[in-house]
Amino acid sequence: MNHHAPSLDDRFLTRRDFLHKCGMGMGALALTKIMAGLGMGEAGAAETAAGFNPLTPKAAHFPAKAKRVIHLFMNGGPSQVDSFDPKPTLTKYHGKPLPLDLKTERKTGAALGSPFKFRKYGQSGIEVSELFPHTAQSIDDICVIRSMHADVPNHEPSLLLMNCGDARQIRPSMGSWVTYGLGTENLNLPGFISMCPGGMPLQESQNWQAGFLPGAFQGTYLNTKNTDLEKLIENIRNTSMSSREQRQQLDLLLAMNQRHLQRRQQDAQLEARVQSFELAYRMQMEADDAFDITREPSPIRAMYGDGVQGRQMLIARRLVERGVRFVQVWHGDGQPWDSHDDLEVNHRRLAGDCDQAIGALLRDLKQRGLLDETLVIWGGEFGRTPVVEMPTPGSNAGKINGRDHNHYGFTMWLAGGGVKGGHIHGATDEFGFKAVEDRVHVHDLHATILHLLGFDHEKLTYRYAGRDFRLTDVHGNVVREILA
Repeated sequence: MNHHAPSLDDRFLTRRDFLHKCGMGMGALALTKIMAGLGMGEAGAAETAAGFNPLTPKAAHFPAKAKRVIHLFMNGGPSQVDSFDPKPTLTKYHGKPLPLDLKTERKTGAALGSPFKFRKYGQSGIEVSELFPHTAQSIDDICVIRSMHADVPNHEPSLLLMNCGDARQIRPSMGSWVTYGLGTENLNLPGFISMCPGGMPLQESQNWQAGFLPGAFQGTYLNTKNTDLEKLIENIRNTSMSSREQRQQLDLLLAMNQRHLQRRQQDAQLEARVQSFELAYRMQMEADDAFDITREPSPIRAMYGDGVQGRQMLIARRLVERGVRFVQVWHGDGQPWDSHDDLEVNHRRLAGDCDQAIGALLRDLKQRGLLDETLVIWGGEFGRTPVVEMPTPGSNAGKINGRDHNHYGFTMWLAGGGVKGGHIHGATDEFGFKAVEDRVHVHDLHATILHLLGFDHEKLTYRYAGRDFRLTDVHGNVVREILA
């Protein structure tokens, strides 16, 4: 005798439904093993089936100081010899050919000495260009890596290499890997936010993509040129119904989606859509507070400055303070640091846009006790040549005052989050062209960042298309010399 109310769903069984409903649950057990193979584990499979939020906080492989990341991306490639890697010998050769065989992307000419003066700062005595006097005030908290190198001198592949660990293939971004591994500390805000004022950079959303990871780990893009919250985050307020009515509507939608999910064995894309609806609802409670910098005391706002960079740096601090795991702060759309000509004018303007805000961010994090647990990263996708770029038709015509792309040697720096402050790692040659001492590849940088967050980069993997993938692919070594 049938003691259950009839259900239309019982009249239609797919092969998967049949496996799930017969054989004492053997089909469900098989599903658990499949989910474990996807890197979710048996507990993860059960939690997903129950509506588990993939951004729920998770434990790393081992204890670590860094709990969150702010990535300051100087889009286009700032010049290392004009910022954090002084080269007196280059100045001596100014206007003369260098005694080096330079394999550059385009035709280059004589040495171009830096037009900017360097001076020593802090107890460490590290030299910093006059372009970054505010940042230099925190040099004893900064580890300067002067020996970075990448693969090619082109923006698109270098952007993807720096952000996603692969120059060509569709791969999850660093922020997506971090939120996949750690989740987030605040489920009412996105775990990974990428702020880029004025529009998207080259490669657009690929720079913060989730790739083959579940869509919940995709970075949330914000155009921080907008100051109005309703333009910064579209549809953040619902003017047609109350919060209670929205919740009832979402509960109905959630029930329908969960029923749909169960018949499709927790499809990752559908699960991501469900999570996006829920996050959008929860953001109404906290986004207004997190992004409204007018709630900051006026001395704090003045410390950061009035410009776009000041505003988004302050927002970055407010976001990590509220538990957002990974915040990427871009300096403009396009390639603003790409100074093929008028380098002195352009770099001075660009540094002027952001230096005060960067210095304020470092000091503010430290004053609030957040710097020790927040890893701040500064740099671009590559550096620039120590020699002048020669004029080419349609580009910098008639000008011989800029630098071309250079992936052989460039500078990045890290602060907080377990790195050795007041420290210089590695070196380029005497002219600043190529990394020659303690060289650090982008894969090594990624391995080190993950280590600072508590991960063995070889074990933070996700199984896709029959292979275990990781941020560092099959490369990368932790740069232990920079660890505190």
